[in-house]
Amino acid sequence: MTEISKTSSGLKGLVAPDTVSTEVDINQDGVEMIKSLCYFCHANCGVLAYVKDGDVIKIEGDPAYSSQGGLCCRGTSALLHVNHPARINHVLKRVGEKGEGKWEQIPYDQGIQEVADKLNQIKAESGAEAVASAGGTTRTDDWARRRFLNQFGTPNGFHNALLCWIPTFMAETCVAGWSPFETDLGQAKSLILWGMNPGASTLGGMHGYTDLQKAGLKIVVVDPRYSETASKADLWLPLRPGTDAALALAMLNTIIYEGLYDFEFVAQWCDGFDELQEHVAEYTAEWAAPITWLDADQIRQAARLYAMNTPGCIQWGCTWDQIGRASTTGSHAIALIRAICGNLDVPGGDGMPGPSLGFLTDEEMEANECLPEEQKAKQIGSNKFKLTSWPGYQIISDNAKRTWGKTLPTEWFCEAHGPSVFKAILTGDPYQVRALIVNATNPVNSYGDAKMTLAALKKCEFLVTVDYWMTPTALFSDYVFPAAGALERPTIVTHYGATDSFMGGRRAMQPKYDRHTDMVFWRKLGLACGQDPEMWPWETEEEAYYHILKPLGLAIECYDDFVDRYRMYYPPLHQNKFIANGGFWTPSGKVECNSSILRELGYVGMPTYVGCCENEIDTPEIAEEYPIVLTTGGGFMPYHHSEHFQMQAIRYLYPDPYFSINPVLAEKLNISYGDWCWIETRRGRIKMRANVEAEVHPNVVFAPRGWWFPERDGSADLDNPFGCLESNVNVLTSVDDWDCDPMGGSWANRGLMCKVYKCGDFDKEFKPEDTQFSIPGSSKEPGIHMTPSEMKLDREPIPFEKPQPTEEVPEGYEWVWQNNTLYQKDTHFRLDESGWLVNPRTKGYHDAYTGWRYDAANECLVDDETGKMYTMDRDEIVFVAGVRCYPGQAAPYEVPENLTWNTEKGYATLGDKPYVYDPNSGWMMDPENGAFHDANYGWLYDAGSGHLVDEATGKHYDMSYEPVEE
Repeated sequence: MTEISKTSSGLKGLVAPDTVSTEVDINQDGVEMIKSLCYFCHANCGVLAYVKDGDVIKIEGDPAYSSQGGLCCRGTSALLHVNHPARINHVLKRVGEKGEGKWEQIPYDQGIQEVADKLNQIKAESGAEAVASAGGTTRTDDWARRRFLNQFGTPNGFHNALLCWIPTFMAETCVAGWSPFETDLGQAKSLILWGMNPGASTLGGMHGYTDLQKAGLKIVVVDPRYSETASKADLWLPLRPGTDAALALAMLNTIIYEGLYDFEFVAQWCDGFDELQEHVAEYTAEWAAPITWLDADQIRQAARLYAMNTPGCIQWGCTWDQIGRASTTGSHAIALIRAICGNLDVPGGDGMPGPSLGFLTDEEMEANECLPEEQKAKQIGSNKFKLTSWPGYQIISDNAKRTWGKTLPTEWFCEAHGPSVFKAILTGDPYQVRALIVNATNPVNSYGDAKMTLAALKKCEFLVTVDYWMTPTALFSDYVFPAAGALERPTIVTHYGATDSFMGGRRAMQPKYDRHTDMVFWRKLGLACGQDPEMWPWETEEEAYYHILKPLGLAIECYDDFVDRYRMYYPPLHQNKFIANGGFWTPSGKVECNSSILRELGYVGMPTYVGCCENEIDTPEIAEEYPIVLTTGGGFMPYHHSEHFQMQAIRYLYPDPYFSINPVLAEKLNISYGDWCWIETRRGRIKMRANVEAEVHPNVVFAPRGWWFPERDGSADLDNPFGCLESNVNVLTSVDDWDCDPMGGSWANRGLMCKVYKCGDFDKEFKPEDTQFSIPGSSKEPGIHMTPSEMKLDREPIPFEKPQPTEEVPEGYEWVWQNNTLYQKDTHFRLDESGWLVNPRTKGYHDAYTGWRYDAANECLVDDETGKMYTMDRDEIVFVAGVRCYPGQAAPYEVPENLTWNTEKGYATLGDKPYVYDPNSGWMMDPENGAFHDANYGWLYDAGSGHLVDEATGKHYDMSYEPVEE
């Protein structure tokens, strides 16, 4: 047995990294250039990897890729990452107490089998739902994880997706049928960058905005911080953090009541506009001004700039999804701003790509059909946060299948509520979650109420982690599996499976040591758990990716061929699809200003204002004790989430956690630049250093996310391992149900109330009491004081009685009340007035009884599964030698004089010869070998010589039947 204790972080001190480098000769013999992708943020920039003898010796940006050859410090660190001494390289099995840091190194397959045996035991004892899994941010083959979970039988997979775009996507889809997240900036006249800062976050992006701005594009930036991007905007709106919903509603009011909306678009393509107009009447700019800390004229100016410069785009940031109880209200209002200005799916507007109809989508790889309905009902959080769990997903997915012909994946868009899973581990409510598989995420840093999350990880009966590093989660795990890194895996980017394009990168090198990719982990685990091998037919990602791409019919023989020859796949830009389609992809076929899907789920169909969970107006008693507004959750270079803190060269660029504070407030609190300070909310307090700068309002502080200290000995303080609570903003945030958005489930990261004070001589250490958790998080005493079932939402569901059909619904069909139409249950094909079924993907007609496709060219039905053809009376069509026959019928075509119609066989013959006449080509066909014969003498056509051959004599004739001299 190999015992490993106290896994080292490899970070030996925060000193300046060695800057001496040796130039690598990429032209030396044996060097191969491989097109790869960076894996360290969503941009997935193009990488050229130079490989010799199986090792990458140099990387650089790919100038032929969309990132134009650029790589940020994260991307350029890939070689340091792949060889970093702190990387986990082998399977580690816990041999000491949890958190003690004592491990036994075991073979990979042994670890897989032992984990599978334990999971199967838990499933047998407590049900599959007692196993849950947390995933990371595009660090995994997400469809593979969901494929495993569905076959295992648990609905409890989740990400941090509820803080990043997913609730917004679902709300926007309720309004218009898909999320309009692809901007056509080249033809746009205006752009709102709402809660995003490409000047610091998107490599290669900012100069594009700048160039467009010089060409006349008007840019509005909505951001509490005077960011790099805000400094270049035509209009900057420094709203109070957490008040995005109020701003959006006031802009919507301005556009409607000043008559700035697209009258023609609204009249033709919007349903319920009059209701919306009445609904937003009270949300004036004057109403929003004291809430947002903006002048009413600023709000009107922003609304006019956008609405009067069309077409225009609104580019999303994560802000809308991180406000807690007011999150989906804001994204809902913004979706309607886009719509009524006519900026949906048009040139220069926000594109709605829909799911790919060409290649296989993530959803088609997930095996969702394997998860039983009774297990879906057990998904944790689905009884409360319905929009982003099975109840909402099912309605939205069924509608997508009826209108697009495909749907969005369950991974990301149909999740268990992560904080509720952690509460279930601690409380056993609604049932005991006994096992958690953590794949490429560090939950203590990435989920709200970090103290509660850490307590859940420590208590979890069976914890398995797949990661690069020894994180706090890994420290308390029973098994830790090594993950293959960016250069060790192929990458395919499908934008969460929600678009019709993708980008690809090859595996630059085989994984080192005993590292494996995520798909390999889930496949091996699935097979070890007893899952059907036929459900895991691909041994490598390359095989799976080729399977995904194959329907495109590209000239490729494998996935690597695609990367080498194509690299990216973008179908022709298809805009104004709603016109060609005859409507939008909602149940009603129009933009729904009063969403029928939201109403069916028990929510208000129109955006209705609610303040963020803590603010001066609604909660003055909290503001009195915590008078400063705190905004958190923002990312910052050079890190991505909680990654790269182990990387010495990167850590040197940003060695300590800094929060931003205005000089006016800093002077009032006697705080100077660099001072260590306490930031405290009702949930707890953390330490950060002060960055005194006028980038934020005098009553606002901004604290970045993700901080921990992997250079520390994690086992030295199990209440605060690796310092994971000490400077972690998620100690301050709330996941109490009443602070979460009751629609999408996102929790409160922004717009909170806090107090800030400098660390004193006798109060500068993070204390044991600072690590104690409570449920609810704002409780004055540690411990569990309320179960999740006892927690109420901020807004309870609104009873909704779905209309009933006026006529009986035939068996096998479902009735959609919004458009009074019947759809076949299994295919989701629409039953047309003509009695035919209409395929939403092809717009083709299918027989309502058999499902066979109508082939207009041959006036017949085709069973695409078998390839067989049938008459309109559903009789099978007989083919002989590829020629359609009509047995028992008169000839349906003119038969040449020298041929005879055989009524019994249904084709024309030539004497006693066994040939079949083909009326389309005019040739006789040999049923045995498919050879061609002329219809006058039955002579064989010799394609090599271009002659007719009398097989009886062997003589050759030209096509005019003249003898050919030999």
